[in-house]
Amino acid sequence: MKGLIHSVETFGLVDGPGVRYVIFMQGCPMRCQFCHNPETWEREPEEGVALGWQTPEEALQKALRYRSYWRDNGGITVSGGEPMAQMPFVTEFFERAKKEGVHTALDTSGCLFRRESDFLAEFDRLLAATDLVLLDIKEIDDEKHRALTGHGNEGILAMAEYLSERGIPMWIRHVLVPGLTDDEAGLVQLRKAIDGWKSVERVEVLPYHTFGVAKWEQLKIPYPLAGVRTPTEEEIERAREILE
Repeated sequence: MKGLIHSVETFGLVDGPGVRYVIFMQGCPMRCQFCHNPETWEREPEEGVALGWQTPEEALQKALRYRSYWRDNGGITVSGGEPMAQMPFVTEFFERAKKEGVHTALDTSGCLFRRESDFLAEFDRLLAATDLVLLDIKEIDDEKHRALTGHGNEGILAMAEYLSERGIPMWIRHVLVPGLTDDEAGLVQLRKAIDGWKSVERVEVLPYHTFGVAKWEQLKIPYPLAGVRTPTEEEIERAREILE
C-alpha cells in the first residue's frame, strides 16, 4: 500500500498540540474559495507537484527522524488536501505510529464521511489509531457552505455527531472570512452545534489570509476572493467570544 504525499512540515506549531510533524496528503474533493493549498486538489497531479508515493512505513521512518522536535508534547498530524481520501494509507500509517508511542492527529474537513456500514468499518479502524481529530467547519449553513466550497456540509456535521457519540477528542476549527463566514447569526448557530458535541476540547478561529493567492496564480486558477480583506483584530476577538 502506498499513499500520495504532497509535502511535509517538520516543525508545525498550529496543527494540533505541541510541535507537529505534518504530512499533507494529495487530493481533495472540495474547492474552498479561500484554500491556501490548491496544488493539493488534484488526486493525480502533474509530475513534480507532489512529494511522491510512499508506503506507511516509509512515511513513518521519515517522520521519526524529527521525533526529538516534538518529544512528549507533540506528534504527527496528517492533513491535506483531504486525508480521508486516502484513508487506508492514513489508517496503517497511524497504526504504525501508535506502536511507536506517537500522538496522532487527523486534520480533516469531514466531507467524505457517511453513515454507511462499509465506510464506518474502515473509519472506526482509523479512529482506533487516532488521538485527536481537527475538524474544519467552514460554514454551518449548508447552502452557504456549498457556495463557499462546492460541497454540502451534511456529512461534515454528521461526522461531528459521530465523533461526539464515540467520545473521540476533537478540535473544531473555523476560518473567519469577512463578509462570508463572519456573520453573527451563523457564528451563534455554529456555537449551538458545538455545544451539543460532547467531545469538543477546543475551538479555534482561524483568520482568513491571502498567503495562498500566489499558488492560485501559478496554477492559472482565477482567485474568487480577490479584494476580500483579512479580518481585523476586533472581528477576530468578537468571533472568538462567540465560538470559544
